[in-house]
Amino acid sequence: MKTITTSLELKNFCDRAVDEKYITIDTEFLRERTYFSKLCLVQLAIPGDQKDNAVIVDTLVDNLDLAPLYKIFQDPNIVKVFHAARQDLEIFYFDSGILPYPLFDTQVAAMVCGFGDQVAYETLVRQISKQTLDKSSRFTDWSRRPLTDEQKKYALADVTHLRVIYEFLSEQLIKSGRLKWVDEELKNLLSPKTYDVDPKNSWRRIKMKSNSRRFLGLVASLAEFREQFAKSKNIPRNRVIKDDALLELASNKPTNLDELLRSRLLLREARKGEIASGLLLAIKKGLEIPDLELPEKLQKSEKKNVNSALSELLRVLLKSCSENTGVASKLIASASDLDALAAGDRNIEALHGWRFEVFGKSALQLCDGKIGLAVNGVKIKTFNL
Repeated sequence: MKTITTSLELKNFCDRAVDEKYITIDTEFLRERTYFSKLCLVQLAIPGDQKDNAVIVDTLVDNLDLAPLYKIFQDPNIVKVFHAARQDLEIFYFDSGILPYPLFDTQVAAMVCGFGDQVAYETLVRQISKQTLDKSSRFTDWSRRPLTDEQKKYALADVTHLRVIYEFLSEQLIKSGRLKWVDEELKNLLSPKTYDVDPKNSWRRIKMKSNSRRFLGLVASLAEFREQFAKSKNIPRNRVIKDDALLELASNKPTNLDELLRSRLLLREARKGEIASGLLLAIKKGLEIPDLELPEKLQKSEKKNVNSALSELLRVLLKSCSENTGVASKLIASASDLDALAAGDRNIEALHGWRFEVFGKSALQLCDGKIGLAVNGVKIKTFNL
């Protein structure tokens, strides 16, 4: 099991990878105590069963330069293969500003190839590679050194089996003509907007019942401060202030330290110093937002406007389309998409791209009363009206 600990070793491996059609990539990281993920390992593999075709890169070694890997990321002739790539790409993007292209995500591809919704890596290993994974090192501390042989074996398995899975899935997609479907799905992963979260919009992740615009303005101001402070100190958001405490402050609106200290839910660290003063300033800013500039919740389709019977019929149609195509139903359309359709909304993702071909066209015909649904044995079929 080859472990790369120098920039030259990494360059030599990447120089070999330049001649290959693809490279499989995975990471091990920690994020429990930091805002940004702490990258501990990068695992890489190129085609072929030779031992030195799969390596572990120890990213915690001083002065290790990942530039050769980022050069591979920008090579249009090499497919970069990940499984459930979102967090891995975020790490690399924050470190380098680079996103790998062309990209292949085996989790997305598996959903298109009939393996169900958000299929786990170990499931694909079992079903495609006909192997089992040893999960004993899954939740170990990847920042501790030296690494054990068990940890290295586990880490390498994440990229060695991935070669077999990629080759199988890409072949299936080419045969079915669905490779472009996967490319469509990966556009969001390849957009910097996916990872560049605007602190001003961070409040939208917080669950709350109130629709009061002033209350939302206070929540938005507090959440913006939390995001900026956590990022600047590289600590988790909840180490600054937890959601429930943030909502409590937005409701009580303390204007000085004495009033702030009456909060029942505030962490000890937030009752003094930079955090306390920052929270009070955020509340002041929230109270001073002009009425016309106060935020609003994104409106979903109102329940009273949803044709519930049509919504149920769309669910049946979706299940039928999913079974007929082998594509996971959640990938085709969400429950909120179906409700929106039943409420008359035509600006949803299910009516664009490959989804329109698989489901959207029939869904519109059903909504417009042009087709109906019938049971034929265990199958659901459509018929013209």
